[in-house]
Amino acid sequence: MRFLIQRVLDASVEIEGRPAAAIGRGYLVLIGCCDSDTEKTADLYVRKLLGLRIFEDGNGKTNLSLKDVGGALLLVSQFTLYADCRKGNRPGFTNAGSPDHARKIYDYIVEQCRRSVPIVETGQFGADMKVHLTNDGPFTIMLDEHILPAK
Repeated sequence: MRFLIQRVLDASVEIEGRPAAAIGRGYLVLIGCCDSDTEKTADLYVRKLLGLRIFEDGNGKTNLSLKDVGGALLLVSQFTLYADCRKGNRPGFTNAGSPDHARKIYDYIVEQCRRSVPIVETGQFGADMKVHLTNDGPFTIMLDEHILPAK
């Protein structure tokens, strides 16, 4: 699983030229899944996402979480986070999860986030989307297999 988290002042998604979702201050999260991802893996990523303290406090320190600032989430599925560019110039995507599995895990992530965050918007799984954002900072973090506990 991979989460690309961008702290934003605002973010939105258009599908076929029409607005589909929008948030103000919060996180735009691009989500990539692979076939080995499970609900247990998703739970770990969601906990980490919601616990991140990457908003500035009154002293300019990144000390506040999404909940602390009343932030929103825009969750967008993106299989291209699993692009393999090691060979040649055209990325391969064989490491990305199958669409059925990835949709199941993505929907689960959305459901779990909605349990804790009042405003959770989404893109449309599998759609050609235009994503707009104002990155705050810029501040971008990648969560990938390196956040998993040691075996």
